[in-house]
Amino acid sequence: MKNRLSLFKLHVVAIMLAFICGSFAAPAAPPVRLDLKRTIEIASDSSLSAFRYRNLYEAGYWEFRSFKANRLPSLSLDLTPATYYRDFTSRYDFENNIDVYRAQQSYSASLGLNLKQNFDWLGGTFFVESDLNYLRNIGETTLSQFSAVPVRVGYIQNLLGYNQFKWERKIEPVKYERVKKEYLYNMEQVSESAVTYFFNLALAQTEFRLANENLASADTLYTLGERRFRIAAISQADLLTLKLDLVNARNSLENSRIALKRANANLASFLGMDQNTELEVTLPSLPVDRKVNVADALAFARDNNPTLIQHRQTILEAESNVNRTKVENLFNASFSASVGFNQVGNNLGSAYRHLLSQELVSVSLSIPLVDWGVRKGKYNMALSNLDVAKIAARQDEEAIEDEVSITVDDFNIQLSLILSAREAMDLADMAFEQTRQRFMIGKTDLSSMSLASSRRQEANRTYVEALKNYWLSYYRLRKLTLYDFEMCIPLSRKFDLDVK
Repeated sequence: MKNRLSLFKLHVVAIMLAFICGSFAAPAAPPVRLDLKRTIEIASDSSLSAFRYRNLYEAGYWEFRSFKANRLPSLSLDLTPATYYRDFTSRYDFENNIDVYRAQQSYSASLGLNLKQNFDWLGGTFFVESDLNYLRNIGETTLSQFSAVPVRVGYIQNLLGYNQFKWERKIEPVKYERVKKEYLYNMEQVSESAVTYFFNLALAQTEFRLANENLASADTLYTLGERRFRIAAISQADLLTLKLDLVNARNSLENSRIALKRANANLASFLGMDQNTELEVTLPSLPVDRKVNVADALAFARDNNPTLIQHRQTILEAESNVNRTKVENLFNASFSASVGFNQVGNNLGSAYRHLLSQELVSVSLSIPLVDWGVRKGKYNMALSNLDVAKIAARQDEEAIEDEVSITVDDFNIQLSLILSAREAMDLADMAFEQTRQRFMIGKTDLSSMSLASSRRQEANRTYVEALKNYWLSYYRLRKLTLYDFEMCIPLSRKFDLDVK
């Protein structure tokens, strides 16, 4: 008796502890509710794809900033604080009229300040320099000297050569425009992917909801069927069919639960969340009636599509290469001139007194005589590459125009498909409910009930798919044109990082 009482007390204590622990346990985290707009915002800000595209853009942005900075004057300091040199060098012995090797030691240092400015239109470079050099010979004869060039002003110019600065001014802005439009294009691709993941989860939630409702309905109908079978109102075959529907409904519920979990994990992972985060999406309302003009969309695509801008860059680079190889067929001539002052002294002060003028004028020529057709071959190859670039650009432009036209036509009919799907879904829901009520009072057969249930599921699925197709078409059209058809402005106007 005492043992039973003790066991009873232990059970009571265990139950109380479990109740207390359950009372203080952390409540389950509520599901994160998302609509389509919020999903796209999170994807554009936190997804791994958005992070990657943002870094690719920043690399191109800083490359363009470097180009802009290279157009400004540059100031550099060249410093060699110490150079020690010791070796044997050949010297002429006047007394013996022979060359002998003698040891030589020296210490030197140099300091230079250079200011440069590229002149894009001519392809030359202005420069202003100031140099100071120190030399000390160590040995039998010790001598220290300073050599100073307080200021030297000059200009270097290729007379007939390739003007790299001129072509960079043409190519680099187009290159940066391509980088910017590629970033916008890729971010619209992120939005398109977010739409796909969002509606995949929405469809999985719809399937799971319908599976729950079908299970409840199948259970109710089977219970009703058992009662009718007892009074011989239905046959055993009909009862077995109702039981089969119940078993299938349970299986469908489990399958839809697995599909829901997978779709939930895919969307959470894409948005940069923990895969175990429970999400609950809300279907968007009916979109506004918006039509897009094909001619306008084609014009936007020609101006903004990064593939077409890439071809403009490729053609400019090919033209630049043609120009380079063309001038290389001729002779090259360069001109260099500078004026300044210089002096040499035994101390630093004397190196800056009584300055002497320093002038330099140089003209150099490089004339190809025999190269066995190498330069001509490079020029013809450059021309061929230019033709290929133009043909490829035209082909891609035609392909993009076709894609834009098809996407516009597809988008313009999506709203009518949504309205039809919504009407079909409402009709299917009402038909299912009426058929179920009629079946419960014995005024319809099992086949009609199963058909109404299948039509209801298909109508709900079709409505979600219609919404998905509309928003996919919309963001695909935005991606191809880089144009916001809601605000009626190009997407580049909303771009945050602009070159100043």
